[in-house]
Amino acid sequence: MPLFLVYFAQFHEEFRLPELDSLSILENVPIAYDAATYSPESPFLLIEVESAALAAKLVRRGILIRYIIEYWGSGATYAELFSHLKQDPSRWSDYMTCSFKFTVDAFGRSLTQREKVSAIESFSFMACEGPIKMKNPDVEFFVCEEYGAPDTPQPLDAPKKVWFGRLLNQGSRDLIDKFDVKKRTYLGNTTMDAELSLVMANQALARPHALVYDPFVGTGSFLLTCSHFGAYSLGSDIDGRQIRGTAGFRRGVNGISANLAQYGLADRVLDTAVFDICRNPWRPGPLFDAIVTDPPYGVRAGAKRLGRRSGNDPERSLRVVDGVENFRRSDYLPPTVPYEMSDVIGDLLGFAAEKLVVGGRLVYWLPTVAGEYDPKDLPTHPVLRVVANSEQPFGGWSRRLVTMEKIAPLQGDSAAELPEHAPAHKNFRDRYFSKFEALDISSTTD
Repeated sequence: MPLFLVYFAQFHEEFRLPELDSLSILENVPIAYDAATYSPESPFLLIEVESAALAAKLVRRGILIRYIIEYWGSGATYAELFSHLKQDPSRWSDYMTCSFKFTVDAFGRSLTQREKVSAIESFSFMACEGPIKMKNPDVEFFVCEEYGAPDTPQPLDAPKKVWFGRLLNQGSRDLIDKFDVKKRTYLGNTTMDAELSLVMANQALARPHALVYDPFVGTGSFLLTCSHFGAYSLGSDIDGRQIRGTAGFRRGVNGISANLAQYGLADRVLDTAVFDICRNPWRPGPLFDAIVTDPPYGVRAGAKRLGRRSGNDPERSLRVVDGVENFRRSDYLPPTVPYEMSDVIGDLLGFAAEKLVVGGRLVYWLPTVAGEYDPKDLPTHPVLRVVANSEQPFGGWSRRLVTMEKIAPLQGDSAAELPEHAPAHKNFRDRYFSKFEALDISSTTD
């Protein structure tokens, strides 16, 4: 099959291949590539696709993809690249009378305008006869010089590789700005940033007519991004104040509904509800095409479930104030108890195993203490297969974006299989704060 060059954004390097694979499924475009040739230090990856039209379709909603280019050749030097190109002049013969433009880019270094012009002029052997057209040309030739990662201590004076081809399409990185949390009418202290919310929507295979659910909806970031891609979405949370926007957040008092109006997505977000996911009202059996969520870790907001601490008055909810029973008051908050992180994840897998349709995906964040994570920490389930597990580090801790796919109907009472050891996310809140308190102490004594 023909070769195409994927030009990734140099961000979230562990997430790039999982998103690419998800786009292949979403767009029904089979691809092939050698994973051994992928490097987090480089934004380039050669893939095989059946046609240029399918390659252009593949990346159109990519968030971590800048461009896709019909690969014509590469070389360690321009001379080596030209030698490669001249072996097959038929590649450009079809475009000799078309309007055209050249785009010259570099990874790991900024090029001057003089250097860009010099690079363009070096392709004069192609003898393009058509008019130069800077906007909407018939064909756009793409040259990129690769120097290495931008933070390389000693940048190279000359590129280590030069890539060339015909630019076909670009990804949807403009959506990062559109959904920038700083521009939202309503946000809170746990609002997920736009880029990763969009990546999660892609890995969840959010698409028209799919039904996506967030059981820890918070301020509703995933409802926005999944519904932007055409899915119907809904969410729930044990704390209705986050949904309504009455919990003292930085901006907005209309809650999630204000953001839905801002982005014109109210017709795709079916509803939000307030209940404990452990006591959910959903009918038994498969219901959702995807479950996308960021369970509360306890760092900025702790997980809770319904329950009473020992010693609490069990009759409190039945007390009558001004003729109204407590539990019937609009401002009544039912009693809750802490929900330990490893229990949250185990219950989440059990819920997904029942409520996802076969082929549906669970996409969730798993926090972990840096240096303590072990692949065996991940709970498993007989009907759920791990598709991707990507880390976002934060120094003393990190979080992992875990994507799982339901591969078979749930049989009987099969439950999530929890690790026999204490995983790195168990009692995460306590371990997080104790770790950073220790770091603070050491820094003051040095």
